[in-house]
Amino acid sequence: MHAMATPSPAKSMGDPGITPLSPTHILKDSEENEPTRHPYVVVVAIDFGTTSSGYAYAFTKEPECIHTMRRWEGGDPGVSNQKTPTTILLTPDRKFHSFGYAARDFYHDLDPTESKQWLYLEKFKMKLHTTANLSIDTDLHAANGKKVKALDIFAYALAFFKEQALKVLSLSTVCVCVCAGLVSRENPDQLIIALEPEAASIYCRKLRLHQMVDLGNKTALNGYSPTENVGMGMTQAKEHVRRNRQSRTFLVENVIGELWSELTEGDRYVVVDCGGGTVDLTVHQIRMPEGHLKELYKASGGPYGSIGIDYEFEKLLCKIFGQDFIDQFKIKRPAAWVDLMIAFESRKRAATPDRSNPLNINLPFSFIDYYKKFRGHSVEHALRKSNVDFVKWSSQGMLRMNPDAMNALFKPTIDHIIQHLTELFDRPEVTDIKFLFLVGGFAESALLQQAVQKMLQGRSRIIIPHDVGLTILKGAVLFGLDPSIIKVRRSPLTYGVGVLNRFVEGKHPPEKLLVKGSTRWCTDVFDTFISVDQSVALGETVKRSYTPAKPSQQVIVIHVYCSEKESVSFITDPGVRKCGTLKLDVSGTESPAARREIQTLMQFGDTEIRAMAVDVATSRSVKASIDFLSQ
Repeated sequence: MHAMATPSPAKSMGDPGITPLSPTHILKDSEENEPTRHPYVVVVAIDFGTTSSGYAYAFTKEPECIHTMRRWEGGDPGVSNQKTPTTILLTPDRKFHSFGYAARDFYHDLDPTESKQWLYLEKFKMKLHTTANLSIDTDLHAANGKKVKALDIFAYALAFFKEQALKVLSLSTVCVCVCAGLVSRENPDQLIIALEPEAASIYCRKLRLHQMVDLGNKTALNGYSPTENVGMGMTQAKEHVRRNRQSRTFLVENVIGELWSELTEGDRYVVVDCGGGTVDLTVHQIRMPEGHLKELYKASGGPYGSIGIDYEFEKLLCKIFGQDFIDQFKIKRPAAWVDLMIAFESRKRAATPDRSNPLNINLPFSFIDYYKKFRGHSVEHALRKSNVDFVKWSSQGMLRMNPDAMNALFKPTIDHIIQHLTELFDRPEVTDIKFLFLVGGFAESALLQQAVQKMLQGRSRIIIPHDVGLTILKGAVLFGLDPSIIKVRRSPLTYGVGVLNRFVEGKHPPEKLLVKGSTRWCTDVFDTFISVDQSVALGETVKRSYTPAKPSQQVIVIHVYCSEKESVSFITDPGVRKCGTLKLDVSGTESPAARREIQTLMQFGDTEIRAMAVDVATSRSVKASIDFLSQ
């Protein structure tokens, strides 16, 4: 399955939003005798985002040519539909119906009474960030308040993208792709997890000069001055570049070249992935001559994505119309609430630092009608009586917000991002940063761009790719083509297991004493595998040996614990929690040794935590697995 089948190991190294998928391939006769360097013919990346999702793919014979899906049905006026909203609709009997624009539009057209029976979910990926102990039993809430298993929703969504990708591949190539689910048990390496900041970093290294905007450059780039971009917005900026390109193609041809040419051994850069749900930061250093990447500081971030602006808008509505009304309206008229937030989304994208004219937000008729029934007076009356002076009522049935009011909705979210960036740049290991890459859909915001510029004050060049919303998706394809490009990562947590050690008087607490026969043991000792912020090379392993408690034991079960602290003594220390289970299946591996030793190797340098084991006496492989969902 996707990252969601094992979210803890993926989440431990970053946000598990991108899943490169390499469909198996049946070779044609003409290909059978050709040598191949890559085990697959095509790599597909699925960007499963909080607010929008999409996919891209590349054939291994043409790794530089990344194809993105652009033909989504539906869409909003003035908004690129290279991705589709992360919305899913289930029928009243909980069967998958549709995803994305199709789900949103179908739900919108349902009769209000009928819509209450359907299960519509949006922005549900944030549940991963707000739930401390995820498990296979974690629930999500649909718009009508009904619960549904998170695992089912994520499985439906990923299956949808798999089918979409395979449809396109069957139309665009003569190859035959065979994929049972996302991955088969016989070939688990067919599915890999790409971390979003890493994917963005991989793509940004390969940017050409005409594919980006340099906010720190005071000179014109392809006839476009980047300083104009703050206030004009990325959409207008890209159109400006496009128009100039038509008459100045020679400039593009003359200055074309990869940003990579400006990076040398030891150069450092920061990637700020500004998504819908979270903002993730990572610091990479270039390692020559191959151009591999080393992570200098563990990936960090928080729930500071663009949906924070939506929450601020909802708080504003509650202030004007009352929390009780908004809560009831969302339950009684869920489809109309979706319509209202769609209307806000389109106006949110129009917010710029120097905008002077008001922004109008359409109120659905059912909002106006339901409010009058609920309160006994009109929406216009509520606005007049509220203390919110910067929102007025328009006779066309709209909320009329002045620009300062809209910008104020952005402020809490942007302030969080700037605070996090400031703390990052204040760290001693984060010095001499050459570039700061702003990526993700929220990076298009001119308000955010201006705030980052002001915070950096010229310390680093700020680079924004033109296809800023597709940066991670394209980077995930490149990662799928070469997963070894990230050579060193930083562990975000301290991992270990609980063991028994010989009890030492004066060192170990008396309450941890356990006497077995004539031996005194200390219980609950935390045996550290890897410490937080520790550098881990790709393929680096941690070795431990375990022995079955009884000769007849079929499975060894070992609980894995984690902590945000570097130094941990006991699994009962504050902040230590059980995060997974290591299982060693020793059935069918009979050993002549009276005391069997199972040697276990664990890898922490990849995007997933992996385990391998062998019976030392027989040298036979032992099935090892780490489960981060079953608590």
